Amino acid sequence: MIQNPIWLAEKIANILEPLGISYLVGGSVASSLLGENRATKNLDLIINILPQQAAQLICAMSDDFYISESAVFEAVFRSKSLPRKSSFNVIYLPAIEKAHFFVMSNDDPFSVSVMNRRQLHVTSAGSERGIYIYSAEDIILQKLCFYKQNGAVFKRQWKDVLGVVKVQGDRLNFNYLNEWGECLKVVDLLAQALQQSGLE
Repeated sequence: MIQNPIWLAEKIANILEPLGISYLVGGSVASSLLGENRATKNLDLIINILPQQAAQLICAMSDDFYISESAVFEAVFRSKSLPRKSSFNVIYLPAIEKAHFFVMSNDDPFSVSVMNRRQLHVTSAGSERGIYIYSAEDIILQKLCFYKQNGAVFKRQWKDVLGVVKVQGDRLNFNYLNEWGECLKVVDLLAQALQQSGLE
């Protein structure tokens, strides 16, 4: 398990931001910040990276991280030809902790919406800095898609969804959830999650 995923996310953000690479933190880290906390084995990030930024990223991360040049270039170029995310891993060497980078496709409308709606999570009191994470609505939708695609067997994903719905409650944008629920074909699962959480 990652001992301090927020610290690792901040360290990576401090590399990505000067390079002009947009990112957001997803997975159980985002759902824990927006819902109910749980431990995680790795850090998931979505990045919007141009091919010409790949070499810059590799150079910037190479001191403290294991990063495969071939894996980065393959993921970046595959994302430009496929309407879905490609990915690569990096390992923070001092602590042997893994971060999983998903390279977003700008041809996927939901991915574009997610990146446009990312929100800043301030990590320390009195600071204006922080890390960008999924919006509550988008992490719910993302986890419902993952849950459905994997045969509804990953109960942790379902618990993450319920945790976010319960904590966020009436602050959620239900019109947005229903609109994308229809598009992503998870509207039945969404309705079930809202019902189990007492919101429908």
